[in-house]
Amino acid sequence: MNLYIDPGTGSMLFTILIGVLGALVYAFRNVLMKAKFAFSGGKAAKEAAAENRNSIVIFTDSKRYWNLFRPICDELEKRQQKALYLTASEDDPALEAGYRYVRTEFAGKGNRAYARMNMICADVVLSSTPGLDVYQWKRSRDVKWYVHIPHGIYDLTAYRMFGLDYYDAVLLVGSFQKETVRKLEEERNLPEKELTVVGMPYMDEMLKRKEEEEAGKTADQAEGAGTKTVLLASSWGASSLLNRYQGKLIDALLQTDVHIIVRPHPQSYTSEKDLIERLMKEYPESDRLEWDRNDDNYESLKRADLLISDFSGVIIDYAFVFEKPVIYADISFDREPYDASWIETPMWRFEVLKDIGIQLTEENADRIGELIDICLNSPELKAGIRKAREEAWAHIGESASLTVDYLLEKAAVQS
Repeated sequence: MNLYIDPGTGSMLFTILIGVLGALVYAFRNVLMKAKFAFSGGKAAKEAAAENRNSIVIFTDSKRYWNLFRPICDELEKRQQKALYLTASEDDPALEAGYRYVRTEFAGKGNRAYARMNMICADVVLSSTPGLDVYQWKRSRDVKWYVHIPHGIYDLTAYRMFGLDYYDAVLLVGSFQKETVRKLEEERNLPEKELTVVGMPYMDEMLKRKEEEEAGKTADQAEGAGTKTVLLASSWGASSLLNRYQGKLIDALLQTDVHIIVRPHPQSYTSEKDLIERLMKEYPESDRLEWDRNDDNYESLKRADLLISDFSGVIIDYAFVFEKPVIYADISFDREPYDASWIETPMWRFEVLKDIGIQLTEENADRIGELIDICLNSPELKAGIRKAREEAWAHIGESASLTVDYLLEKAAVQS
């Protein structure tokens, strides 16, 4: 007889197993510590606890977020402050960073990483991973303070249900994110989290890189004359740009005189392999079109005169860092599985899109050339981008420093 366990039940059983094992390990460790304390007058136990405890731990579930954490690790290293960086990606670039004070380690894949985090000893844990104490990742009894940092400028209600509920603090990109966090806490009768505005580390780095490159350009290069380049950057999943429009949008772009860069989400090459391979075969690289598979999207963003995307966070990165307009797809967003479904407040991202770009629909997709011209020549969109950036992106150029200030202050208080 074959037994089948559906993925949801399997995940629940694994969570229960991890919880039981964690409790047993914690109990055994307590017994061991008490025994050491009894036989050594307390000295050995105190030394063991100090040896196993980390002041600051940074945890990431994917190497994709190294661009977020690298400026923070660099700042810790510059200040000669010890920290532990744990990643669930065995090929995370952080593992080759060569730091002296920040120790980088592979925590194991998937549930192994969470199992380690469930028993970690630290004064402060910083992570961009939502769902703490909801799924496999549980709050460790030996962590005093959990801090969440977003990996982009977006609504904090865009996480899956209960995404931030069990963090102690959230580092905000801008003050606009406060309102919905407080409304969720009120709605769910949760204690107030500590909310501190620090800005966005990786966007600071992008802006710095752009400004340094622009400072080194010649006058001719700065003019940006010649063929215009359009970046088609799609998310992944059923509602994504490439899934919805397939090759229709690429065909329409090929009817214009622009150069086209197609950049699918990295996850598409795994989860939508058949779709991407078919499109790459139907639209091979040429002098008019190229496919970007680089881990770093900076070069494509820099080259593009205009971005076409869907619900990807790259829209905000591009508009705010490069101050150029976007064309955003008319993609419906189902709030039901997300924290956004608990409150009626309009989502910031969908409100701000109206100020920084033009909407792409099934009806106007074949007029993409006209939409591009309108975007590139609209003073209203340029003004809208600057206004939105000023309102949403705080402490430009200071975020890594402010983040480390916060971590050190909290570690000092908790130790």
